[in-house]
Formats: sequence, C-alpha cells, structure tokens
Amino acid sequence: MDRRRKVAIIPGEDAAAEAMEAVVVLLERAGLDLEFVRPPVGIPAERTHGSWFPAEARQVIDDADLTLFGATSGPSADAIRYLRWGKRTFANVRPAKWRPGFASPIREPNGIDFVIVRENSEDLYLGIEGGLDRLEPLDMVSPAAGRAVNELGSGKFALKVTTEAASERIHRFAFELARRRKAAGRPGRVCVASKFNVLPVTDGLFAEVGERVAKEFPDIEHRTLLVDDFAHRLVGRPWDFDVIVLQNLYGDILSDAAAALVGGLGLAPSGCFGNDYAYFESVHGTAPDIVGQNIINPTATILSAVMALQYIGLTADAERMENAIDIVYAAGKTLTPDQGGNATTTEFCDAILAAM
Repeated sequence: MDRRRKVAIIPGEDAAAEAMEAVVVLLERAGLDLEFVRPPVGIPAERTHGSWFPAEARQVIDDADLTLFGATSGPSADAIRYLRWGKRTFANVRPAKWRPGFASPIREPNGIDFVIVRENSEDLYLGIEGGLDRLEPLDMVSPAAGRAVNELGSGKFALKVTTEAASERIHRFAFELARRRKAAGRPGRVCVASKFNVLPVTDGLFAEVGERVAKEFPDIEHRTLLVDDFAHRLVGRPWDFDVIVLQNLYGDILSDAAAALVGGLGLAPSGCFGNDYAYFESVHGTAPDIVGQNIINPTATILSAVMALQYIGLTADAERMENAIDIVYAAGKTLTPDQGGNATTTEFCDAILAAM
C-alpha cells in the first residue's frame, strides 16, 4: 500500500461515542497504518460552525477512504443521511455470528454465522409521510377495506417505495457476497424474504427481481420466503441461514432480532457499502442510560472496524483484531456487564490489544 488510509471518525452521541473513542485509541495503539480525521458533526459542530453538519464535514468525509460512525440520537443524524443517500451506500451488511463466550440466550448457538443484507436506500425510509387529506386528490381506493381513502377518516400515511433498479442492485450484491462466502467455506445460500402475499406490488416486485437475479448465479442456492415465515425460522433454526436479503424496514428490525440470538446488540457490527464509498457503524443505538459509566460494550464497534479494515485491504490487521476478540471472549475474564462480566470499556479494549 503506497499511502496511509484516511478514516473519518464520527463518534455520535451518548455512550456510543464512548465506545468509538475507546476503539480509536485501540486502533492507534495497535499501530495500524491509518490516519484519523474528524469532520465537525453534531453539537460540537453547532458551537463552532453554527450547524450540526456544515459543508466542511461533507468535505472531510468525501476526502476520507471510509467513515467509522458511532450512533446518533439526533445531532449527528444529518451526517448519517449524507453517508447513506449522499454517498449512495445502498447495501447495509449486518453479520450475525456466534463466538464462544458470547452470551447467547439460546441453548445451542454454535454454528450461527449469517449475514443480513439490508436494502439501504428506499422503502419506508425515504421518509415520505403526511396527512391522509393529501391523498384525496388521487381518488385512491383501498382494495382491502373496499373504501376510498377519503372515507377512512382523519389519519396519516407513509409511502413505501420499491424500485426495480434498487432491488436488482441489492440482490446482485447479496449473491456476490454469498459467492465469496462460499469460496471461504460457507454454504453459499441466499434467502430473500418479503411480504409479497399482502403487498404483491411492492414486496412482490422485490421477490420477483430476486428470482430473476438468482438465475445468474446457478452455483448459489436460493429460496424466497414470506417475511413472517422467515422470522419464525430465524429464531427456530438460525444456523440454516447464510446470506439473507431484506428490504429496508424488515432488515432494520430483524437484524436486531438476529443480534439477540448471538448475545445482544453490543456484539452486532455493520457496514454500509456503495459503489465507491463505505461507512461502518454498530447496529446498537446511543445507550443514553449508561452514558459516562465506561461500561458500554465496544465489541460491535471493534467488529465494525474489522469490516472497515477488510474493505480497505488491511486483511491481516483485520484478521489479527478479529482473532483477538475470539481470544478475549473464549477466556471470559475481561467482559463487559452486558456479557456477564464486570470489566470497563477501557479494560476490555486493553485486553483486545494485549491479545493482538
């Protein structure tokens, strides 16, 4: 590699920011070939720039090779919107892998190792909502209720959008990921889940495109499930899954359920990938209930950093850090309270560094 890779750091808010800061220190002490830059975002940026997300922040992100993001409770939300829609990071990859020492609530978690690929750009997350009165000029009739929208009374609506282009893009991404996982020894299976029986137009399109893309990957097993059937199977037999493709809302919700299977949100990383940029963040929120206590589990942030290192080609460093996580959890002596231990965030990161 001919230059140091530049990583933008956005800590976010509350205890999530504490986890991010601890992990940045860990990465620095590990001697990785990285340069950390800090775009002005959130409350500090408002004090210095008069905005939660000034133009300077966008420029710092644009100039970086990737972004590590904590979690937001509001002030850093504009940065997330830019990272997702501005940088067109359409594929949210959320691995769920049980490791010895993870405090799974199920009796036999061994073998759980799958990835949820969540479409990250459309669906209900476009945020198009309003009062039902705005739909009256369209003279729309509900086929289920058998009445016009303006006869339903006062209320609100949200617009669910599924496009063929975005569906094809995310399915192809998922199948290519499954092919790489198969080459690494995983089963090479893709499961597509949506509510195509109730929403045959939007969810139906998503499933249909998946069926079409599957024909381009004859070496990859493929099946399509109703999303409620998938949810049942996810809890009942999670080790049967490899790569799962979901629309935005389903992916957001069910990936939290997946995290619970392996031991909790403190263990759940993610990466959001576009064609030429990616950012990485824990699946968990900001954890305001434990802010200032130095006990938030940084594992999700560390594993997100592992994904980031893989993305920029530092595969040996990524493997070294991931192996260190396995060592610390298998030993079980320096775990945070959510995993049954009494270690602080700082002590856990110290243990990871020692294991590296």
